[in-house]
Amino acid sequence: MSVQESQESPDPLDAAAQASRSLQGLSTELTARVPQLLEAMRSVGSGLELHSTLDRICETAAELAGARYAAIGVVDTEGRGLSDFVTYGISAEQARLIGHRPDGKRGLLGALIRHPDPVCLADLTADPRSAGFPAHHPPMKTFLGVPIRVQGEIFGNLYLAEKHGGGQFNDYDVHMVRVLATEAGIAIGNARLYEAATQRERWIDGSVAVTTALLSGGDADDALSVVAEQARHLADSAAGIVMLPAEEGGMEIVAVSSDDPASSLGVVVPAESPVVARLMQGEPLFVDDAATDPRMLGRLTARYGPCMMLPLHSGGRVLGALVTPRARGARPFSEAERTLATQFASQAALALMMAEAQRDRERLAVFEDRDRIARDLHDLVIQRLFATGMMLEGAQRRSIVPEVRDGVGKAVDELDVTIQEIRTAIFALQQGPAEAPSGLRTRVLREINMAAVPLGFKPSHRFLGAVDAVVGELVGKNLIAALREALSNAFRHAEAGRIEVVLDATAALADGRPAVRLEVSDDGVGIPEGGRRSGLRNLKRRAESLGGSSWYGPGLGEDGGGTTLVWEAPL
Repeated sequence: MSVQESQESPDPLDAAAQASRSLQGLSTELTARVPQLLEAMRSVGSGLELHSTLDRICETAAELAGARYAAIGVVDTEGRGLSDFVTYGISAEQARLIGHRPDGKRGLLGALIRHPDPVCLADLTADPRSAGFPAHHPPMKTFLGVPIRVQGEIFGNLYLAEKHGGGQFNDYDVHMVRVLATEAGIAIGNARLYEAATQRERWIDGSVAVTTALLSGGDADDALSVVAEQARHLADSAAGIVMLPAEEGGMEIVAVSSDDPASSLGVVVPAESPVVARLMQGEPLFVDDAATDPRMLGRLTARYGPCMMLPLHSGGRVLGALVTPRARGARPFSEAERTLATQFASQAALALMMAEAQRDRERLAVFEDRDRIARDLHDLVIQRLFATGMMLEGAQRRSIVPEVRDGVGKAVDELDVTIQEIRTAIFALQQGPAEAPSGLRTRVLREINMAAVPLGFKPSHRFLGAVDAVVGELVGKNLIAALREALSNAFRHAEAGRIEVVLDATAALADGRPAVRLEVSDDGVGIPEGGRRSGLRNLKRRAESLGGSSWYGPGLGEDGGGTTLVWEAPL
């Protein structure tokens, strides 16, 4: 049985009121279910997080219509398939066995996307539009599908299957679920607005962190690593990659944030690559599946799916590119994510140009200061030394004591040597200054200062031991990455009011080897049970790859509230 819906898209509130009025005059059974419908509508409208709202709609619809299974298929931006599929009644083990979720490009789900009308079937397997079920899919027979509209636009479809008791979905169920779908459209619209605002706020905070890192005047490689890590986090991607133009042509990968950065760091993408050609023209590139797209480099992109490649261009110049690939099978990037990422790349490019201009000004100031010192040495010091030498030579000629003449002669020779050494120093001052790498202490302080921007306060810090002298470059880079992750977690999840960073270069491992230990403590909410721990696992892998370890414990709050993250590696 198919129930047709009006082709027009009325206001959601009017539709809900009209659907509710249509319940009047129907059976006593339907009238008795009105309180259940109102409670279901109240439940659907609570909460603002989009995915939890979809979960709640599925569960509420199943309870309202007495269905064993429920699902919401979210239609993609092109309206040709499904970008997301949220289920109720399917266990995690069943979902794992079924594997790939439906894409909505064929079968009954595809037909409902092309013709978004309510559909009620006694046996969906007998419907000619049905394409069957994949292996391990639970059997389903009775079916009810209703479109969900958000502000007049099709958002997706609400599916119900297998009515309890072996019965069929009837007109009462259709009426009730249509009203619920209307309320669901309003709730989803609110959740979308909230998600968009939250997402925009996160990208703005990320842009601030990147700008701060680039303009801090620190190590350029560290600043580019911040760009890669922020982009990876904000885009919810498997990696964040920064590429800069290579001297021999093409683009070189100079910064990577991923589980295995060493495999791609330093790789040069040749200039003849269509990807490089497009990026160097200042055009973004969005790929649905990086592993199969012929324009991509197979060796580097074989494990990735959806991918954004954004040029870092500002003032008519392309300074590099930002790449954020997701894992294979992951959801594609939405239009909003593409827009926010493009704006983030533009902000990062502008910060890169400003940082470059700032470094140029600093170099110019250094050159000017060196020129002044060189002039002073040449015009004042050398002239005085030369005059002193002339005076000593005159005294030497007038002296009648051999020992005095020999002594004065040696002094004149020493002055000549000194003049030559000063001239060598003047020549060196007139050469380009070598940029000495920042010490570990400086880099730690820079990370703390950068974290203070999103936190709203500056974490306290303590250094123990000769940090710059004893910690090597490899351990130092990994330690900075661990500190950055710990401070990021404290900002994003901990809701902390106090953070303390301790860097101890006098520590020792359990086996007695000298080590450097990083401790980042806060008084926040702690690490919730069942929460994501991918960042902590990455820190542990970093430490173990160097022969160290990482763990967490009680924090600075009352009764050990909050978290203390410990990361250590041998010296």
